[in-house]
Amino acid sequence: MSFPFPCVVGRRTPVRFPTKNRGFSSIAVQFAALTLLAALTLMGAAQARAQYTPPPPPPPPDQAPAGQAPAEQAPAGAAQAPPALVAPKQLDQMVQRIALYPDPLLAQVLTAATYWQEIPDAAGWADQHANLHGDALAQAIQEDNLPWDPSVLALLPFPSVLDMMAQDPDWTGYLGNAVLTQKPDVMDAVQRMRQEAYNYGYLRSNPYDSVVNSDGYVEINPVNPAYLYVPTYAPGVVFAAPAPGFAFGGAIRFGPAVVIGGAFAPWGWGGPGFGWRSHTILIDHAAWNRGWGNRGSYVHPYARGWARPAGPRVERHAVRR
Repeated sequence: MSFPFPCVVGRRTPVRFPTKNRGFSSIAVQFAALTLLAALTLMGAAQARAQYTPPPPPPPPDQAPAGQAPAEQAPAGAAQAPPALVAPKQLDQMVQRIALYPDPLLAQVLTAATYWQEIPDAAGWADQHANLHGDALAQAIQEDNLPWDPSVLALLPFPSVLDMMAQDPDWTGYLGNAVLTQKPDVMDAVQRMRQEAYNYGYLRSNPYDSVVNSDGYVEINPVNPAYLYVPTYAPGVVFAAPAPGFAFGGAIRFGPAVVIGGAFAPWGWGGPGFGWRSHTILIDHAAWNRGWGNRGSYVHPYARGWARPAGPRVERHAVRR
């Protein structure tokens, strides 16, 4: 698997400025040329990183290719083979857009990605109910008999995150399969990206998140666990060496506060995060152990259990059109 990036091979041609011009015009020409070179360098780096597009993922656990029986209905020993392992550099590119999320939100995103086929419907519901927040939103989730996995329900307070995942289903499915088959490698890729952003000076503690870089692991946790902020940033900027004089403060921005109170505990918000040294995703302070082999049957023992509703989904709230 290869990921093409634009490059130019050849000899460097030194930039020469006229020496016979006198006065302000000569200085202005030199300054304009240097500014143009710096801008082109940054644009090239951003373009190279933005061109990554993962291939379509293999079918989800409950869906098989046309003409082929689902894995759970196939004869013994004919279970669907796991996808090929993804190389570290490709994993780095895959996680760039979410690597700087706070740990609790990132844990929910990684687990929800393993149910990528449920994300589009959940994103639509979240957009239609974007006027609901806090306990009112939690009550709507309960009352509407939503059929999705708790990890997907956990992201309903974050419409922008669900929209990002729904608009790029190939990336979401590819990420979910990587979590199922090589979770430690995915977590290592997140750490490599965080270390880059930290080493370049972009990732630091701020009024929203506390950033701790200790013993080779970078942890990002909300200053107030009840208030989460979704960061927005350009991977081509925060994972590349900054230009001289670049203002770090504007590289990572934050959306409005998302309030996650006790009403959201049934969907794993009792303590999501990571055991980085043990390569563990934590939901309700317990290890999340879903993998490729048990993807069709694994049910996480949430601290406050959530049973899939038996009846149909029912809309009991006014929706935003």
